[in-house]
Amino acid sequence: MRNETQPVVTLTEFKTANRPHCLHRTLSLTKSVLALLLGLLPGLLPGLLLSACDSKPEPNSLYRALGNSDTEGYLRAQVVRPFHFPEDHSAHPGYKNEWWYITGNLQSDKEQQFGYQVTFFRIALSPESVDRKSRWATNHLWMAHAAITDITSGKHLKSERFSRGAADLAGNSSDPFRVWLDDWQLTGNGPNFPWHLNIKNDQFSLDLEVAPKKPVVLQGNNGLSQKSPEPGNASYYYSITRMETKGKIQIHNYQYQVSGDSWLDREWGTSLLARDQVGWDWFSLQLDNNQELMFYQLRKPDGSAHTSSRGTWVDAKGVKTDIPPEDIDLKPLQWWTAPNGAQYPIRWKLSFKSQQREWIVAAAIPNQWMDVAIKYWEGSVQVFNANDTRQIGRGYLEMTGY
Repeated sequence: MRNETQPVVTLTEFKTANRPHCLHRTLSLTKSVLALLLGLLPGLLPGLLLSACDSKPEPNSLYRALGNSDTEGYLRAQVVRPFHFPEDHSAHPGYKNEWWYITGNLQSDKEQQFGYQVTFFRIALSPESVDRKSRWATNHLWMAHAAITDITSGKHLKSERFSRGAADLAGNSSDPFRVWLDDWQLTGNGPNFPWHLNIKNDQFSLDLEVAPKKPVVLQGNNGLSQKSPEPGNASYYYSITRMETKGKIQIHNYQYQVSGDSWLDREWGTSLLARDQVGWDWFSLQLDNNQELMFYQLRKPDGSAHTSSRGTWVDAKGVKTDIPPEDIDLKPLQWWTAPNGAQYPIRWKLSFKSQQREWIVAAAIPNQWMDVAIKYWEGSVQVFNANDTRQIGRGYLEMTGY
Protein backbone atom coordinates (compact mmCIF):
# COMPACT_ATOMS: atom_id res chain seq x y z
CA MET A 1 0.00 0.00 0.00
CA ARG A 2 1.04 3.60 -0.53
CA ASN A 3 2.78 5.31 2.35
CA GLU A 4 0.34 8.15 3.07
CA THR A 5 3.17 10.37 4.32
CA GLN A 6 4.29 10.63 0.68
CA PRO A 7 2.34 12.88 -1.69
CA VAL A 8 -0.02 11.26 -4.18
CA VAL A 9 1.40 12.54 -7.43
CA THR A 10 1.83 12.24 -11.13
CA LEU A 11 5.31 13.78 -10.82
CA THR A 12 7.23 12.94 -7.65
CA GLU A 13 10.67 14.54 -7.55
CA PHE A 14 13.58 13.16 -5.61
CA LYS A 15 17.37 13.12 -5.90
CA THR A 16 19.05 10.47 -7.96
CA ALA A 17 21.65 8.24 -6.38
CA ASN A 18 24.19 8.62 -9.17
CA ARG A 19 23.57 12.29 -10.07
CA PRO A 20 22.74 14.06 -6.82
CA HIS A 21 22.51 17.49 -8.48
CA CYS A 22 19.68 16.28 -10.69
CA LEU A 23 16.00 15.68 -10.02
CA HIS A 24 14.61 12.29 -10.91
CA ARG A 25 10.90 12.00 -11.64
CA THR A 26 8.59 9.08 -11.07
CA LEU A 27 6.01 9.34 -13.81
CA SER A 28 2.41 8.22 -13.56
CA LEU A 29 1.13 8.89 -17.06
CA THR A 30 -2.08 8.17 -18.87
CA LYS A 31 -0.41 9.17 -22.16
CA SER A 32 3.21 8.69 -22.73
CA VAL A 33 7.08 -2.67 -23.72
CA LEU A 34 6.63 -6.43 -25.80
CA ALA A 35 8.43 -5.64 -25.30
CA LEU A 36 8.58 -7.23 -26.47
CA LEU A 37 7.91 -2.21 -26.80
CA LEU A 38 9.03 -4.22 -24.33
CA GLY A 39 12.31 -4.26 -26.11
CA LEU A 40 13.31 -0.62 -26.07
CA LEU A 41 13.34 -0.42 -22.30
CA PRO A 42 17.04 -0.61 -21.44
CA GLY A 43 18.01 1.92 -24.07
CA LEU A 44 15.04 4.24 -23.79
CA LEU A 45 14.16 4.49 -20.13
CA PRO A 46 17.41 5.92 -18.81
CA GLY A 47 17.03 8.72 -21.32
CA LEU A 48 13.38 9.28 -20.46
CA LEU A 49 13.89 9.25 -16.74
CA LEU A 50 16.98 11.42 -16.73
CA SER A 51 15.78 13.88 -19.36
CA ALA A 52 14.95 16.34 -16.58
CA CYS A 53 18.72 16.73 -16.22
CA ASP A 54 21.12 18.07 -18.82
CA SER A 55 20.92 15.21 -21.30
CA LYS A 56 18.40 14.29 -23.99
CA PRO A 57 17.22 10.78 -24.92
CA GLU A 58 19.17 9.37 -27.82
CA PRO A 59 17.40 7.80 -30.79
CA ASN A 60 16.71 4.15 -30.05
CA SER A 61 16.05 0.98 -31.98
CA LEU A 62 15.00 -2.50 -31.02
CA TYR A 63 18.48 -3.73 -31.83
CA ARG A 64 20.13 -1.09 -29.63
CA ALA A 65 17.91 -2.13 -26.73
CA LEU A 66 17.87 -5.89 -27.20
CA GLY A 67 20.98 -6.49 -29.24
CA ASN A 68 24.51 -7.36 -28.13
CA SER A 69 25.50 -3.83 -27.08
CA ASP A 70 26.20 -3.04 -23.43
CA THR A 71 26.04 -6.61 -22.14
CA GLU A 72 29.37 -6.75 -20.29
CA GLY A 73 29.03 -7.93 -16.72
CA TYR A 74 25.44 -9.12 -17.03
CA LEU A 75 24.36 -12.74 -16.90
CA ARG A 76 23.29 -14.17 -20.26
CA ALA A 77 20.68 -16.75 -21.20
CA GLN A 78 23.05 -19.19 -22.89
CA VAL A 79 22.43 -22.67 -21.49
CA VAL A 80 19.45 -24.66 -20.30
CA ARG A 81 18.96 -24.18 -16.57
CA PRO A 82 16.70 -25.85 -14.00
CA PHE A 83 13.59 -23.92 -13.04
CA HIS A 84 12.44 -23.83 -9.43
CA PHE A 85 9.00 -22.69 -8.34
CA PRO A 86 7.87 -20.59 -6.63
CA GLU A 87 11.40 -19.07 -6.57
CA ASP A 88 11.50 -18.30 -10.30
CA HIS A 89 8.31 -16.27 -10.10
CA SER A 90 10.52 -13.62 -8.45
CA ALA A 91 13.21 -11.36 -9.92
CA HIS A 92 16.58 -12.38 -11.42
CA PRO A 93 18.63 -9.22 -10.89
CA GLY A 94 21.81 -10.44 -12.62
CA TYR A 95 20.06 -10.10 -15.99
CA LYS A 96 19.44 -6.82 -17.75
CA ASN A 97 15.72 -7.12 -18.57
CA GLU A 98 12.78 -8.89 -16.99
CA TRP A 99 9.01 -8.74 -17.12
CA TRP A 100 5.86 -10.11 -15.53
CA TYR A 101 3.12 -10.04 -18.17
CA ILE A 102 -0.55 -10.93 -17.72
CA THR A 103 -3.32 -10.69 -20.30
CA GLY A 104 -6.88 -11.95 -20.20
CA ASN A 105 -10.37 -11.94 -21.63
CA LEU A 106 -13.19 -11.45 -19.15
CA GLN A 107 -16.96 -11.37 -19.13
CA SER A 108 -19.27 -9.59 -16.71
CA ASP A 109 -22.33 -11.10 -15.10
CA LYS A 110 -24.31 -9.13 -17.69
CA GLU A 111 -22.23 -10.59 -20.55
CA GLN A 112 -20.18 -7.48 -21.35
CA GLN A 113 -16.81 -8.47 -22.83
CA PHE A 114 -13.46 -7.04 -21.71
CA GLY A 115 -9.79 -7.61 -22.39
CA TYR A 116 -6.94 -6.49 -20.14
CA GLN A 117 -3.17 -6.45 -20.01
CA VAL A 118 -0.74 -5.57 -17.23
CA THR A 119 3.05 -5.75 -17.45
CA PHE A 120 5.70 -4.94 -14.86
CA PHE A 121 9.21 -4.37 -16.26
CA ARG A 122 12.51 -4.42 -14.39
CA ILE A 123 15.45 -2.80 -16.21
CA ALA A 124 19.01 -2.90 -14.88
CA LEU A 125 21.20 0.15 -15.49
CA SER A 126 24.38 -1.64 -14.48
CA PRO A 127 25.30 -5.24 -13.67
CA GLU A 128 26.40 -4.40 -10.14
CA SER A 129 24.36 -2.95 -7.30
CA VAL A 130 24.83 0.66 -6.23
CA ASP A 131 27.21 0.95 -3.26
CA ARG A 132 25.67 3.97 -1.55
CA LYS A 133 23.98 4.47 1.79
CA SER A 134 21.23 6.66 0.35
CA ARG A 135 17.78 5.07 0.43
CA TRP A 136 17.37 6.31 -3.14
CA ALA A 137 20.37 4.30 -4.37
CA THR A 138 19.54 1.66 -6.97
CA ASN A 139 20.71 0.26 -10.28
CA HIS A 140 17.18 -0.76 -11.34
CA LEU A 141 14.41 1.12 -13.08
CA TRP A 142 10.85 -0.12 -13.14
CA MET A 143 8.04 0.49 -15.60
CA ALA A 144 4.46 -0.77 -15.70
CA HIS A 145 1.82 -0.74 -18.43
CA ALA A 146 -1.89 -1.41 -17.93
CA ALA A 147 -4.83 -1.37 -20.32
CA ILE A 148 -8.48 -2.35 -20.52
CA THR A 149 -10.38 -3.01 -23.73
CA ASP A 150 -14.13 -2.51 -23.32
CA ILE A 151 -15.12 -4.70 -26.25
CA THR A 152 -18.85 -4.10 -25.86
CA SER A 153 -18.53 -0.31 -26.09
CA GLY A 154 -15.49 -0.29 -28.40
CA LYS A 155 -13.17 1.64 -26.07
CA HIS A 156 -9.53 1.10 -25.12
CA LEU A 157 -7.94 2.74 -22.05
CA LYS A 158 -4.26 2.59 -21.14
CA SER A 159 -1.88 3.89 -18.50
CA GLU A 160 1.83 3.85 -17.72
CA ARG A 161 4.12 4.41 -14.76
CA PHE A 162 7.86 4.67 -14.13
CA SER A 163 9.91 4.55 -10.96
CA ARG A 164 13.32 3.72 -9.56
CA GLY A 165 13.70 0.50 -7.58
CA ALA A 166 14.42 2.20 -4.26
CA ALA A 167 12.72 3.74 -1.23
CA ASP A 168 9.93 1.15 -1.52
CA LEU A 169 8.66 2.90 -4.66
CA ALA A 170 8.94 -0.23 -6.81
CA GLY A 171 10.41 -3.71 -6.56
CA ASN A 172 9.87 -7.39 -5.98
CA SER A 173 9.80 -9.76 -3.01
CA SER A 174 9.58 -13.56 -2.98
CA ASP A 175 7.85 -14.47 0.31
CA PRO A 176 5.29 -13.12 0.23
CA PHE A 177 5.41 -12.85 -3.53
CA ARG A 178 4.97 -9.24 -4.59
CA VAL A 179 5.78 -7.10 -7.62
CA TRP A 180 4.84 -3.46 -7.31
CA LEU A 181 5.23 0.01 -8.67
CA ASP A 182 3.66 2.54 -6.31
CA ASP A 183 0.13 1.23 -5.60
CA TRP A 184 0.04 -0.98 -8.71
CA GLN A 185 0.86 -4.45 -7.50
CA LEU A 186 0.75 -8.18 -8.11
CA THR A 187 0.76 -10.08 -4.80
CA GLY A 188 0.67 -13.73 -3.78
CA ASN A 189 -0.60 -15.89 -0.97
CA GLY A 190 2.79 -16.18 0.70
CA PRO A 191 5.07 -17.40 -2.11
CA ASN A 192 2.22 -19.23 -3.87
CA PHE A 193 -1.00 -18.76 -5.82
CA PRO A 194 -3.57 -17.33 -6.05
CA TRP A 195 -2.13 -13.98 -7.05
CA HIS A 196 -4.02 -10.72 -6.66
CA LEU A 197 -3.69 -7.97 -9.25
CA ASN A 198 -4.53 -4.44 -8.20
CA ILE A 199 -4.30 -1.52 -10.63
CA LYS A 200 -5.88 1.89 -10.06
CA ASN A 201 -5.80 5.17 -11.92
CA ASP A 202 -8.21 7.96 -12.77
CA GLN A 203 -9.71 6.09 -15.76
CA PHE A 204 -10.03 2.47 -14.70
CA SER A 205 -9.13 -0.09 -12.07
CA LEU A 206 -8.51 -3.84 -11.91
CA ASP A 207 -9.02 -5.94 -8.78
CA LEU A 208 -8.52 -9.54 -9.92
CA GLU A 209 -7.53 -12.91 -8.52
CA VAL A 210 -5.69 -15.32 -10.83
CA ALA A 211 -4.86 -18.98 -10.24
CA PRO A 212 -3.41 -21.61 -12.62
CA LYS A 213 -5.73 -24.06 -14.35
CA LYS A 214 -2.75 -25.68 -16.11
CA PRO A 215 0.89 -26.36 -15.20
CA VAL A 216 3.85 -24.16 -16.08
CA VAL A 217 5.02 -24.44 -19.70
CA LEU A 218 8.76 -24.00 -20.30
CA GLN A 219 9.03 -22.27 -23.66
CA GLY A 220 11.72 -23.05 -26.21
CA ASN A 221 14.37 -25.58 -25.19
CA ASN A 222 13.25 -26.40 -21.64
CA GLY A 223 12.82 -22.70 -20.89
CA LEU A 224 15.72 -21.34 -22.98
CA SER A 225 14.05 -19.30 -25.73
CA GLN A 226 16.52 -18.43 -28.49
CA LYS A 227 15.46 -15.23 -30.29
CA SER A 228 18.33 -15.02 -32.78
CA PRO A 229 21.29 -17.25 -33.70
CA GLU A 230 23.97 -15.37 -31.76
CA PRO A 231 24.91 -17.03 -28.44
CA GLY A 232 23.23 -15.25 -25.54
CA ASN A 233 20.54 -13.61 -27.68
CA ALA A 234 17.88 -15.47 -25.74
CA SER A 235 15.67 -15.32 -22.68
CA TYR A 236 14.53 -17.69 -19.99
CA TYR A 237 10.83 -17.93 -20.68
CA TYR A 238 7.91 -19.74 -19.10
CA SER A 239 4.16 -19.39 -19.32
CA ILE A 240 1.01 -20.38 -17.54
CA THR A 241 -1.31 -20.55 -20.52
CA ARG A 242 -4.66 -20.60 -18.70
CA MET A 243 -5.44 -19.04 -15.34
CA GLU A 244 -8.85 -18.86 -13.74
CA THR A 245 -9.64 -15.19 -13.19
CA LYS A 246 -12.33 -13.48 -11.15
CA GLY A 247 -12.88 -10.13 -9.50
CA LYS A 248 -14.02 -6.70 -10.51
CA ILE A 249 -13.04 -3.94 -12.87
CA GLN A 250 -14.09 -0.33 -12.93
CA ILE A 251 -14.22 1.96 -15.96
CA HIS A 252 -14.81 5.57 -14.99
CA ASN A 253 -17.84 5.37 -12.65
CA TYR A 254 -19.07 1.92 -13.70
CA GLN A 255 -18.06 -1.25 -11.87
CA TYR A 256 -18.36 -4.81 -13.21
CA GLN A 257 -18.07 -8.24 -11.60
CA VAL A 258 -16.05 -10.32 -14.07
CA SER A 259 -14.62 -13.78 -14.65
CA GLY A 260 -12.67 -15.46 -17.41
CA ASP A 261 -9.21 -16.74 -18.34
CA SER A 262 -5.80 -15.07 -18.19
CA TRP A 263 -2.32 -15.89 -19.51
CA LEU A 264 0.96 -15.31 -17.67
CA ASP A 265 4.32 -14.85 -19.40
CA ARG A 266 7.61 -14.51 -17.53
CA GLU A 267 10.87 -13.66 -19.29
CA TRP A 268 14.32 -12.49 -18.29
CA GLY A 269 17.56 -12.09 -20.20
CA THR A 270 20.17 -9.58 -21.33
CA SER A 271 20.07 -9.48 -25.15
CA LEU A 272 17.63 -10.89 -27.67
CA LEU A 273 17.56 -9.45 -31.16
CA ALA A 274 19.95 -9.55 -34.09
CA ARG A 275 20.56 -6.69 -36.53
CA ASP A 276 18.29 -8.30 -39.11
CA GLN A 277 15.26 -8.30 -36.78
CA VAL A 278 13.00 -5.23 -36.58
CA GLY A 279 10.05 -6.40 -34.49
CA TRP A 280 7.61 -9.20 -33.79
CA ASP A 281 4.01 -10.37 -33.87
CA TRP A 282 3.22 -12.36 -30.73
CA PHE A 283 0.05 -14.47 -30.47
CA SER A 284 -1.33 -16.08 -27.31
CA LEU A 285 -4.55 -17.89 -28.19
CA GLN A 286 -6.88 -19.75 -25.80
CA LEU A 287 -9.29 -22.02 -27.64
CA ASP A 288 -12.69 -23.04 -26.34
CA ASN A 289 -11.61 -26.72 -26.32
CA ASN A 290 -9.07 -25.96 -23.54
CA GLN A 291 -6.04 -25.91 -25.85
CA GLU A 292 -3.63 -23.00 -26.37
CA LEU A 293 -1.23 -21.73 -28.99
CA MET A 294 1.67 -19.34 -28.52
CA PHE A 295 3.61 -18.17 -31.55
CA TYR A 296 5.95 -15.22 -32.03
CA GLN A 297 6.89 -14.19 -35.55
CA LEU A 298 10.14 -12.25 -35.54
CA ARG A 299 10.29 -10.01 -38.59
CA LYS A 300 13.14 -9.03 -40.88
CA PRO A 301 13.37 -5.55 -42.44
CA ASP A 302 11.54 -6.72 -45.58
CA GLY A 303 8.62 -7.95 -43.44
CA SER A 304 9.33 -11.65 -43.88
CA ALA A 305 9.54 -14.07 -40.98
CA HIS A 306 12.91 -14.68 -39.36
CA THR A 307 14.04 -18.28 -38.95
CA SER A 308 14.22 -17.81 -35.16
CA SER A 309 10.41 -17.49 -34.93
CA ARG A 310 8.95 -20.16 -32.66
CA GLY A 311 5.82 -21.34 -30.93
CA THR A 312 4.16 -23.85 -28.62
CA TRP A 313 0.99 -25.91 -28.73
CA VAL A 314 -0.49 -26.91 -25.36
CA ASP A 315 -3.13 -29.63 -25.37
CA ALA A 316 -6.07 -29.97 -23.00
CA LYS A 317 -3.96 -31.92 -20.50
CA GLY A 318 -1.20 -29.29 -20.47
CA VAL A 319 1.25 -31.26 -22.63
CA LYS A 320 3.49 -29.02 -24.73
CA THR A 321 4.52 -29.51 -28.36
CA ASP A 322 7.10 -27.18 -29.93
CA ILE A 323 6.14 -25.41 -33.16
CA PRO A 324 8.95 -24.69 -35.67
CA PRO A 325 8.67 -21.59 -37.88
CA GLU A 326 7.86 -23.55 -41.03
CA ASP A 327 4.72 -25.01 -39.38
CA ILE A 328 2.94 -21.65 -39.10
CA ASP A 329 1.97 -19.38 -41.96
CA LEU A 330 0.72 -15.88 -41.10
CA LYS A 331 -1.02 -13.70 -43.67
CA PRO A 332 -2.24 -10.16 -42.83
CA LEU A 333 -5.78 -9.51 -44.11
CA GLN A 334 -6.64 -6.06 -42.74
CA TRP A 335 -4.64 -3.08 -41.49
CA TRP A 336 -5.28 -0.25 -39.03
CA THR A 337 -3.39 3.06 -39.10
CA ALA A 338 -2.31 4.58 -35.79
CA PRO A 339 -2.32 8.36 -35.22
CA ASN A 340 1.46 8.42 -35.73
CA GLY A 341 1.08 6.82 -39.17
CA ALA A 342 2.22 3.31 -38.22
CA GLN A 343 0.14 0.58 -39.85
CA TYR A 344 -0.68 -2.58 -37.90
CA PRO A 345 -2.29 -5.77 -39.26
CA ILE A 346 -5.39 -6.35 -37.11
CA ARG A 347 -6.82 -9.33 -38.96
CA TRP A 348 -4.73 -12.39 -39.81
CA LYS A 349 -5.10 -15.78 -41.42
CA LEU A 350 -3.11 -18.28 -39.35
CA SER A 351 -2.40 -21.67 -40.92
CA PHE A 352 -1.21 -24.41 -38.56
CA LYS A 353 0.09 -26.82 -41.18
CA SER A 354 0.87 -29.97 -39.18
CA GLN A 355 -2.63 -29.92 -37.66
CA GLN A 356 -4.31 -28.91 -40.92
CA ARG A 357 -6.05 -26.00 -39.19
CA GLU A 358 -6.77 -22.53 -40.52
CA TRP A 359 -7.97 -19.72 -38.29
CA ILE A 360 -8.85 -16.08 -38.64
CA VAL A 361 -7.40 -14.05 -35.76
CA ALA A 362 -9.11 -10.65 -35.57
CA ALA A 363 -8.79 -7.70 -33.23
CA ALA A 364 -11.78 -7.39 -30.89
CA ILE A 365 -11.71 -3.66 -31.71
CA PRO A 366 -9.26 -1.99 -34.15
CA ASN A 367 -7.76 0.67 -31.87
CA GLN A 368 -5.88 -1.08 -29.08
CA TRP A 369 -2.76 1.00 -29.65
CA MET A 370 -0.55 1.55 -26.64
CA ASP A 371 0.20 5.24 -27.08
CA VAL A 372 2.77 5.32 -24.29
CA ALA A 373 6.49 6.08 -24.15
CA ILE A 374 7.21 3.00 -26.26
CA LYS A 375 4.41 2.75 -28.80
CA TYR A 376 3.06 -0.63 -29.85
CA TRP A 377 -0.22 -2.42 -30.54
CA GLU A 378 -1.47 -4.85 -27.91
CA GLY A 379 -4.99 -6.09 -27.58
CA SER A 380 -7.72 -8.66 -27.30
CA VAL A 381 -8.37 -10.85 -30.34
CA GLN A 382 -11.04 -13.32 -31.36
CA VAL A 383 -10.27 -16.63 -33.08
CA PHE A 384 -12.54 -17.97 -35.83
CA ASN A 385 -12.51 -21.15 -37.85
CA ALA A 386 -11.51 -20.00 -41.33
CA ASN A 387 -13.86 -22.46 -43.04
CA ASP A 388 -17.15 -21.62 -41.35
CA THR A 389 -16.36 -18.35 -39.47
CA ARG A 390 -17.41 -19.98 -36.19
CA GLN A 391 -15.72 -18.37 -33.18
CA ILE A 392 -13.54 -20.96 -31.43
CA GLY A 393 -11.51 -18.93 -28.95
CA ARG A 394 -10.00 -15.68 -27.73
CA GLY A 395 -6.54 -14.40 -27.02
CA TYR A 396 -4.09 -11.53 -27.15
CA LEU A 397 -1.85 -10.13 -29.88
CA GLU A 398 1.19 -7.90 -29.48
CA MET A 399 2.87 -6.16 -32.44
CA THR A 400 6.05 -4.11 -32.40
CA GLY A 401 8.40 -2.57 -34.92
CA TYR A 402 5.82 -1.13 -37.35
